[in-house]
Amino acid sequence: MNNSEIESNRRLRITILGINYSPEPSGNAPYTTSLAEGLRQVGHEVHVVTGYPHYPEWTLKQGYSGWLSNEEINGVSVTRLRHYIPNKPTTIGRLHMELSFGVRLLFAKWHKPDVVLVVSPALFSCALAMVRIRLRPNRPAVAMWIQDLYSRGVVETGTGGGRLGRFATSIESKILCSADGIAAIHDRFKSHMVKALEVPEDQVKVIRNWTHLPASPTTGISELRDRLGWQQTDVVVLHAGNMGKKQGLENVIEAARIADARNSPVRFVLMGDGNQRRHLESLASGIERISFVDSLPDADFQCALVAADALLVNELPGVKDMAVPSKLTSYFNAGVPVIAATDEDSVTAYEIENSGGGVRVDAADPLALVMMAEELAKDPSRGAKLAENALRFRHETLSEAVAVAHYDEFITNLATSRGR
Repeated sequence: MNNSEIESNRRLRITILGINYSPEPSGNAPYTTSLAEGLRQVGHEVHVVTGYPHYPEWTLKQGYSGWLSNEEINGVSVTRLRHYIPNKPTTIGRLHMELSFGVRLLFAKWHKPDVVLVVSPALFSCALAMVRIRLRPNRPAVAMWIQDLYSRGVVETGTGGGRLGRFATSIESKILCSADGIAAIHDRFKSHMVKALEVPEDQVKVIRNWTHLPASPTTGISELRDRLGWQQTDVVVLHAGNMGKKQGLENVIEAARIADARNSPVRFVLMGDGNQRRHLESLASGIERISFVDSLPDADFQCALVAADALLVNELPGVKDMAVPSKLTSYFNAGVPVIAATDEDSVTAYEIENSGGGVRVDAADPLALVMMAEELAKDPSRGAKLAENALRFRHETLSEAVAVAHYDEFITNLATSRGR
């Protein structure tokens, strides 16, 4: 058998189902996008069924209309299904959105896949997709890609109370146990699935998220600081990405208020969008050492990360296992020290310690946040070491090529187990 015949034999038809995809700039979309393109590059036929772009602004992106659209993005066939988008992503609003997308999935064309990869969150649309898969004769292999633990999010953010948390745990357990295989992005996720959600251990494979950005720019940094109004004497602590409930960014507003009172050189910058942004802007009224920046194009986004003196992950107290902040992969790529305001036993704290690329302060302790930023500014050698560790971790652990290879193997094995 020659090489072309071998490639033909291992070429699979893969359909990826997930509500977020390019051109959405943050959250799960960049990972779903780069995985789809990576699987295509290694020889598979990839089709994506996704929603209309709406995140993190929670408004329909300009240029998209109609009930359904088809496009090709970097060689990947993409079908978009129109769904409900809540003005404010409350629990009921999110549920409405997920169910509306899930109902559309029931009747959409999936292009006769050998393997279906279902992306969660959007747990309830995943449930409807699983119903369709289970009812099909000669069904494809089905894998679930767990980016966030839905039930832990309900519990840790206090959404809906204990009854809703127990309901979400039960539903998530049933959905995960119905898959042929599960890809989890962290060991802590796997541990929770096995112990709390009763998923068989051999059904879960840990494949870490990766850095989906090219090498960070080395020029134009001073110019961007000037354009954004950052003084050379400012110690800029930048939070980039979604401004939602679980980020607990009221802590950053209070830290900026303390920085004002201390006449500190620390300036906090919140860059991006989200359902809490207007609330945060209102709280920040009259505070000098905080500013807001809209989402930037990719090149400027990367330059802004490099231009900062420290990059911030901020989480609500009690947020421990629900998610691995996707911003960390971009932060480590920038080669800038990271400050994590998070609980001591959180997944984020584990990542900071494991990478050596940052420091931790307690969640909801704004004075500690200000003081840590000041300490790093006074000790450039410490900051340089943290930055060096972050870049090393990015190259050794967060390689996109390695991650895609693992997913290729994972998906191929599932297809083989179903005789596809």
